[in-house]
Amino acid sequence: MAYIRGESKPSDESAVECPFCRVPSLGDDEGLIVHRGDLAYVVLNLYPYSAGHLMVCPYRHVAEYVDTTDAEAAEMTALTKTAVRVIRSVSGAPGFNIGMNQGTAGGAGIAAHLHQHVVPRWVGDQNFMPIIGRTKTLPELLGDTRALLAEAWPS
Repeated sequence: MAYIRGESKPSDESAVECPFCRVPSLGDDEGLIVHRGDLAYVVLNLYPYSAGHLMVCPYRHVAEYVDTTDAEAAEMTALTKTAVRVIRSVSGAPGFNIGMNQGTAGGAGIAAHLHQHVVPRWVGDQNFMPIIGRTKTLPELLGDTRALLAEAWPS
């Protein structure tokens, strides 16, 4: 319901209001940060589609993938590949959805700051619960998932 109500959603598109700009100033536990790179970081989605749903975000407040530097794009790609390996190693996820929603029309919940989703998937994970029961089942607390993934992240 917090997501539906728009709680913690930025009131404008400035870096001051942006949660993806604010998160890196927090501690890893509080910010749900799994890994910090030089130009981008990996964070758990506060409103996950499935357990282990991560996002790879550049530190720089940039909205469009085409506006990233070559170095930012390369690091985001490397972090995404590592995220898949780490999630698979700790959860056994057999599939993934990986992608970016750009712009409000493209489905971005926070359009002002680019972020790439890494969503682990399992056969049958979209069962009757979200359709009939109008709820999602997440078997693990976000803090526990963050600790598990951060611990498995290669140094």
